[in-house]
Amino acid sequence: MNRFTLTLAAAATALAFAGQAFAGEQYVDGTGYAASGYDVVAYFDLPQSAVGTAQTAAIPGNAAITAEYNGATFAFSSEANRDQFTANPAKYAPQYDGHCAYGVSKGGKVPGNPNLWRIVDDKLYLNITKNVVGFWEENIPGNIDLAENNWPAIEPDAGSDRAIPQFSSSAPLK
Repeated sequence: MNRFTLTLAAAATALAFAGQAFAGEQYVDGTGYAASGYDVVAYFDLPQSAVGTAQTAAIPGNAAITAEYNGATFAFSSEANRDQFTANPAKYAPQYDGHCAYGVSKGGKVPGNPNLWRIVDDKLYLNITKNVVGFWEENIPGNIDLAENNWPAIEPDAGSDRAIPQFSSSAPLK
């Protein structure tokens, strides 16, 4: 190999490692699973409640049906859902690496509660507490705009290591 080829290969390797170093971390709680072990594909088939009312309960995943994405293990209630996820994980993974969407709109990473969810424009958003859901729902489009503007600066930060308030992190995986 000539010097140019070696330099190019070294530069490509450095860029690959740099990209990994700047990638943010998926929120994973004490269950050891992304979205606390709930099936992220199943949200897209659940009926969505009107703004201001509680959402339908999330569907627990099965510890025997999993896939890896963004450095985390996701659990699914069926092999069909796992297959849908692996075909397009970015479509189904919660926005902001599973962190609270309202928290990101305010400039920080806090846990997302898998039972406090909403699908907006075919994307899954989680929030941390019922009170926060109220603030989030006062202006969902505006909060998404704020979060989208904040995310590039905070995405490389470590994932939240906090527990989800008022939530049992021992989600019953089937």
